[in-house]
Amino acid sequence: MGFDLLEPSEPPGPTPLARNRTRPVNGQRRCGCEALIEGPGWTDRPGWQTPMLTAMRYASPTTVAEAVDLLGSEPDARVYAGATDLIPQIRAGRPEPSAIIDLKRIERLCAISRNGSSFTVGAATPTADICAHDGLAAAFPGLVEASGLIGSDQIQSRSSWGGNLANASPAADTPPSLIVNDARAVIAGPDGERTVPAAEVATGPGATSLGPGELIVEFELDEPPARTADAYLRLIPRTEMDIAVVGAAARVTLDEGGRVSAAAVALGAVAPTVVRVPDAEAALDWQRALR
Repeated sequence: MGFDLLEPSEPPGPTPLARNRTRPVNGQRRCGCEALIEGPGWTDRPGWQTPMLTAMRYASPTTVAEAVDLLGSEPDARVYAGATDLIPQIRAGRPEPSAIIDLKRIERLCAISRNGSSFTVGAATPTADICAHDGLAAAFPGLVEASGLIGSDQIQSRSSWGGNLANASPAADTPPSLIVNDARAVIAGPDGERTVPAAEVATGPGATSLGPGELIVEFELDEPPARTADAYLRLIPRTEMDIAVVGAAARVTLDEGGRVSAAAVALGAVAPTVVRVPDAEAALDWQRALR
């Protein structure tokens, strides 16, 4: 599988890519990929607006192996699930990738499954689907709540755990909850697959531990022990749809006497990456507090 060229020149033909390339704007037709290639230098043509920028190449693989091969053939390519971070970054003036790889057609990346005492969630699964999943909501209420805070309802039809984590924003909502729940990220690359704690993916603002040609495929979560629950709370300047000033995730397990026997606390937006708070964890755990 190769890349298609995103050239907004003539009215498109009946291909899956082309059906997404144009839409009416004020009675005219405009390139549907303008979010990815729009910038200074728009020129008017009869019925069209054409960006004066280098065309970008696009691919939509259907398997993980195809995606890895495409990344290997185009080192400057970017993968995306919903592009809810990629598009604003390009519009803000960041360097454009030479090619973009849409992961939404890979079934494995958009699936939620339960195998015995563990859950597997595809890295590109829309957060709207995660919030609607009864099993995840029952096992991880705080993580699901954090997932529902990513943008508006429209954004949640495209946003994903994989994108939220790999974008490596210190203020992202789901990484603190993924970390307190000991989530693991399955990463695919030229050398096969490897599994790492979600806490080890982001290494700084906009930086990750992903190697060349690697992408996050899915997340693994073990079902919590009995009498365990998690929660997520954030402080934001506005009441809705804003970036966290601080985000706090916590998970506690109670013993049979109703006392905290295990605790995990993580904070986002207060450091280059999500940080655990050992002192708070120790204060919650009565056995550790007595030592």
